[in-house]
Amino acid sequence: MDETDTSAAGEAPRNERTAHPTANPTAKKGRGALSNPANRFVSTRVEPASDGWWQDDAPRSIVTEVIEEKVRTIISTNQSPDIPFEQSINPYRGCEHGCIYCYARPSHAYWDMSPGLDFETRIIAKPGAAALLRKTLDHPKYVCKSINIGANTDPYQPLEAKRRTTREVLEVLRAFNHPFSIITKSALILRDIDILSEMAAKNLCSVAVSVTTLDNDLKRKLEPRTASPAARLRTISALSDAGVRVALMAAPIIPAINDSELEDILEAGKAAGARTANYIFLRLPLEIAPMFREWLSEHYPDRANHVMSLVQQSRGGKDYKPGFHTRMSAEGVFAELLRKRFRVAAKRLGLFSDDRFELDTTQFRRSQHQMDLF
Repeated sequence: MDETDTSAAGEAPRNERTAHPTANPTAKKGRGALSNPANRFVSTRVEPASDGWWQDDAPRSIVTEVIEEKVRTIISTNQSPDIPFEQSINPYRGCEHGCIYCYARPSHAYWDMSPGLDFETRIIAKPGAAALLRKTLDHPKYVCKSINIGANTDPYQPLEAKRRTTREVLEVLRAFNHPFSIITKSALILRDIDILSEMAAKNLCSVAVSVTTLDNDLKRKLEPRTASPAARLRTISALSDAGVRVALMAAPIIPAINDSELEDILEAGKAAGARTANYIFLRLPLEIAPMFREWLSEHYPDRANHVMSLVQQSRGGKDYKPGFHTRMSAEGVFAELLRKRFRVAAKRLGLFSDDRFELDTTQFRRSQHQMDLF
């Protein structure tokens, strides 16, 4: 993976108020998005146009740019009634995995960047995350509640192999006996199996592994820089063998693209050692909907209209309907059939109860110098 650090710590991206246009809207090697659409906040939009003069061909690949952020807070709080955790940590903003459907893509707009190729090629790292977390947990007013890692972007995306920010965060959580859950689709998590197994033995850790498809070709189109389906199943197996409670996430389920695999994914996850399972219906908020339509036209032009028709039937006639309690599972005939299929298969396989967030908060302890104050 090519990677270039171009920004100093604390330096924000250039505030150009325009999206960086893609000269040639064709697939880039190893990237999920096909273009770099303007984000919803820009006041000026730039679109490439031919003036008849010869131009160099657009590069087939894009080098990853890393921007370092000096963060002031590291734990985000959540009050959404349909999300089963109150605290989360995201070691990175943006994600090299390049999943075209990622619901976090619109968050790059807050940095004056595009939710398209920018999201997967201009990654914001947090080098001071572990030190800030230690300071936060040491504060006498901090109340221990389980922390989810990777709720927005994958904590084990390729950049983590070099940066090790997630590893440093886990080391702090271990020092405080602080419970945490992780969601990932990367085999890199096995690097940290020493911490995970130790914490799991004390009911302080659980992991969810996302498996979108068992088809390698579809995986490369949907999630170009993620681990293969076989590697994810091996990851589930290795974690389970190490005593870590593993949940299987069949997510997202996309009508007429991967919904036919639902039962096969659950069976493969169970065989690998998953203890519980859940699924999420495709979500297309804000800028993601037109990007996904573009992706469908490129990769599945024969069924693009059919896919979006099923999506809209499940979202009240729209590309996305963000209401609590239905945004994850959708509604309508197709969504209800999917829900029944999941329930039947999960019950048959013994995967129905998702208890990955039932972790112990009573073992939390502050560092010794803080305890001396009492």
